[in-house]
Amino acid sequence: MRVLLTNDDGIEADGLQTLRRALLELPGIELAVISPDGNRSAMARSITTRRPLWVQEVEFDDGTIGYATDGTPVDCVRLARLGLIEGFEAELVISGINHGSNLGDDITYSGTVAAALEAIVLGLPGIAVSQQSNACELDFRAGLAFEFGAAAAFTSRLVEELQNVPLPAGTLLNINVPGKHPLGVEVARLGKRVYRDELALIEESEGGRRQYRIYGEASYEEEETGTDLAAVAQGKIAVTPIHFDLTDRTGLTALRRYDLKRLVAPAASELQP
Repeated sequence: MRVLLTNDDGIEADGLQTLRRALLELPGIELAVISPDGNRSAMARSITTRRPLWVQEVEFDDGTIGYATDGTPVDCVRLARLGLIEGFEAELVISGINHGSNLGDDITYSGTVAAALEAIVLGLPGIAVSQQSNACELDFRAGLAFEFGAAAAFTSRLVEELQNVPLPAGTLLNINVPGKHPLGVEVARLGKRVYRDELALIEESEGGRRQYRIYGEASYEEEETGTDLAAVAQGKIAVTPIHFDLTDRTGLTALRRYDLKRLVAPAASELQP
C-alpha cells in the first residue's frame, strides 16, 4: 500500500517522526512524507494559490527522504496528488500525529484534519491522528510534553487491518489518543466544545494601532456521553468517522416546504414587457 504521511506541526515534529518510524516497520508499505517546513496549526483547509510553493528534500536520521514545503497541510496532499514524487500515487493519506487533541468543534480549525479531508475529496481514504498531552488537557496550551508511542502503535495496526475496517467510501477516521495509557477504544460522535475566549489588549501604539490576543480555555459538557470529548476524558482512544457532505438533510426537507419561489416572482414580473 502506498501511504502519504503529512501533518500540520512541521516535518521535524516528534509526532510525525514517531508515526513515520512505526509505519516503516509495516510490511508492504511504501511511505512518502510531504509536510510543512514549520508549524501550520489551525490553518484548516487553507491552500496556497497566489504564489509558488517551495519544496525541499529532507533527509531523516535513518537515511530515508521526505519533502518539506512552505505551504499548508492541504497543499501537501495536493502536491502528492499532482505528481511531486515521480511514480508515487497515494492510496491512503495519514495526517499526524498532531501535538494536541482535535476534538469536537475544533476539527473545523484543524490543519491535521484538513489534510485528511483533502484525501477524501480526492477519492482516497484518510486518517487524522492527534495526541493529548501528558497533562491530559482538553484545550491547547504551549510548552506541554507528549508521548506518541501508543498513538503510533494503534495507527500502524489500524493501517495493517484497514481493508477489513467497515469504513464507507468518502469517510475519514479522526483519531484522538488520551495523554495517559489508553484504557480502551470508543467509536464516538463529535462533541460540543464550550469556549471561554477573551479579547485581551496586549499593546497599543501611536496612531491607534492595537494588538489583541483572542484566546481562552475550552471545556465540554461533562454529562454528555458518546462523544469524542467524553471518551478522551475517560482515558479512551476516540475514533470518529467524518465525511465531507455538510448538507443538513432535515433542513432540506424544511426548506422545500417553504415557498422560496415567490421571493423571485416580484423581480421576474418587473422584467416582463
